[in-house]
Amino acid sequence: MVALSALLQDLHDESAELDALVEPLSATQWAAPTPAEGWTIAHQVAHLAWTDDRAILAATDEVGFQQEIQEFAASGAFDKVVDNAADDGAKATPDRLLERWRTGRRQLAEALAALPEAATVPWYGPPMRPASMVTARIMETWAHSLDVADALGVTKLPTNRIKHVAHIGVRTRDFAFNVHGLTPPAEPFRVELTAPDGEVWTWGPDDAAERVTGPAIDFCHVVTQRRNRADTALETVGTQANQWLDIAQAFAGPPGPGREAGQHA
Repeated sequence: MVALSALLQDLHDESAELDALVEPLSATQWAAPTPAEGWTIAHQVAHLAWTDDRAILAATDEVGFQQEIQEFAASGAFDKVVDNAADDGAKATPDRLLERWRTGRRQLAEALAALPEAATVPWYGPPMRPASMVTARIMETWAHSLDVADALGVTKLPTNRIKHVAHIGVRTRDFAFNVHGLTPPAEPFRVELTAPDGEVWTWGPDDAAERVTGPAIDFCHVVTQRRNRADTALETVGTQANQWLDIAQAFAGPPGPGREAGQHA
């Protein structure tokens, strides 16, 4: 178990890395397209700000959050709600959008730090403990940072913070099968990933028949659907492990479209 304070520090550092990337950009650069169809750099930051706002609501007003979920359900598709929120947020000037995101992520950290460790926070998937919510925010911040880096043509160097992304990727295995209308595997998989510093991170039993191995950064790219598995060095043993990498999804909501092979070979 990682202490909540350590997780919050990693979220702060991951956010600060993206902040440093976008803060000096011109208004023209904020409007640059990213690999997510229809989304500019401004959309990416607006989405993070909006999601932080939703997480603050979930952590401080469960009734209000549940009412909002009902409103989203009544409006139709959740992905349209997300896209509309990003569109609206991206209309702000870069300085106002950046300040909104900075304020929201600070308020979210304060709200989660104030909760009991065993508290449950409602979300669009299963409810989460505060620590799991922070881990999810690290994952999403990292993923959208990658989109921004790709848009700017810069390389986002991996840090050991991606262990949080990998952990969610492993934990959401059954969710990925479920959202595709598939029955989750009955047995756990073995996942062995090489960290940026050379350490090997492992999940699952040593003797599991189904296995995934390879660089941790590649696994994180796949479970956040930022790279096609064909463009990675990941290897699998077993038909179900192989199937999983085709549908892996660490984020809540409907199945994502993923990325085409060859874009990041």
